[in-house]
Amino acid sequence: MSDLPFGFSMPNDPDDESGRRSGDSGSGAGSGGGPGGGDSGTPGGFPFGDPNQMADMLRQFADMMSSQPTPGSGGGEASSKSGINWDMAKNIARHTVAEHGDPSVPPADYAKIEEALRLADLWLGEATDLPSGLQTAQAWTRSEWIERTMGSWAQLCDPLTSKSVDAMGKNLPEEMQSVAGPLLGMVQQMGGMMVGQQAGQAIGELAREVIGTADIGVPMAGEGHAALLPGGVSKFGEGLGIPEDEIRLYLAAREAAVHRLYSHVPWLRQHVYRLVEEYAAGMSFDVSGLEDKLGQIDINNPEALQEALSGGMGGENLLQPEDTPQQKAALARLETTLALIEGWVSTVVSKAVAERLPQADALAEATRRRRATGGPAEHTFAALVGLELRPRRQREASSLWTALEEARGVEGRDALWEHPDLMPTGDDLDDPDAFVKGGEFADFDISKLTGESPEGPEGSGGDGEETDGKRGEDS
Repeated sequence: MSDLPFGFSMPNDPDDESGRRSGDSGSGAGSGGGPGGGDSGTPGGFPFGDPNQMADMLRQFADMMSSQPTPGSGGGEASSKSGINWDMAKNIARHTVAEHGDPSVPPADYAKIEEALRLADLWLGEATDLPSGLQTAQAWTRSEWIERTMGSWAQLCDPLTSKSVDAMGKNLPEEMQSVAGPLLGMVQQMGGMMVGQQAGQAIGELAREVIGTADIGVPMAGEGHAALLPGGVSKFGEGLGIPEDEIRLYLAAREAAVHRLYSHVPWLRQHVYRLVEEYAAGMSFDVSGLEDKLGQIDINNPEALQEALSGGMGGENLLQPEDTPQQKAALARLETTLALIEGWVSTVVSKAVAERLPQADALAEATRRRRATGGPAEHTFAALVGLELRPRRQREASSLWTALEEARGVEGRDALWEHPDLMPTGDDLDDPDAFVKGGEFADFDISKLTGESPEGPEGSGGDGEETDGKRGEDS
């Protein structure tokens, strides 16, 4: 997958200051009356050919879209605020996994996974003070995973897709805006359709790799609804030479640990979503390639605009995201949060299975290697927000949680999840010993945060909103 958000690709050659590929006519001077030709008959030097012809093309494309069957069951659409039809995305994702086969789960395999999740959850009770978070324990096919998690994908992706789709209309060149007028909304609609297609394809590919509901560090089927995919479990164990039962129990422990954490840390899910929203709020776009692409469109071919918006022309997409300080800061906070989640899960699971699974160390190493080489979490977040989860941060987070347990015990370690202001920052991951032995909250009395009013302690939000203080901003 790309390491850029859905709907984007790498910019053009940096040496090409015009943003055009060599050999393209673009909107510059040229002979003939073809698209982008720039002949003297073009009104006002409009760079995309005759503006009336461009408007006609957009209307033709609107007719083409209106004639298409409505995606989703029963003809109803599930369009979000971003203009993405998530019913369509879900259908595309299901089609993607069906192309490679998606057999149902045999009753015997279902029973094994259900038993593994229940047993592993019991083991976790000895490794953490957080109580069980399991409400259901199931085995799913890939298609079932798509059905059960698509709502969470829509919620997670909407801030990003909304900003990018909106930019497809608002960032059109001024000349085209004056001609297109009310048709700009249709351009955004087309953009939403293209981004939805790419989202569905990406989620479908992810379904072929995932192990359970929490591969990206968030339980995508909701808190308490744990599940493993037999196909994902088998794929994880390929080449390890470890008994299947042992692999299943280890992965079940990881799945149950994530649900235990989220079920008893009510601010955590919204904290992650809010960081994604902060990244989206800072999104900016390079539209240098927009004029060139539209200038190449055959005005007699309505499908050409669809191809341009979907990135079909030369394999490049219409808009290019640009890094901003706000984006980078949000990504740093998101990376820290996900590293802390993964580090806690690894620490708790290792403690729970150490005396029970002979190959626990090998399984932990296989998990770290899967992260380092780009597992589902890395691919998904890279595609969504351009985030590369660094294994180094996860290892340091594990070291920090282990050091906290040694210094304060299991209760003191897990007490940090009581409030976002207590969480370690990125700087703390760089120097975990300083946080544990002499950090700002080394001697903090956790009882100060219990029994408080819904507003929480002074200067903080009871719903997990970050304060204006340093720790709230960094955690």
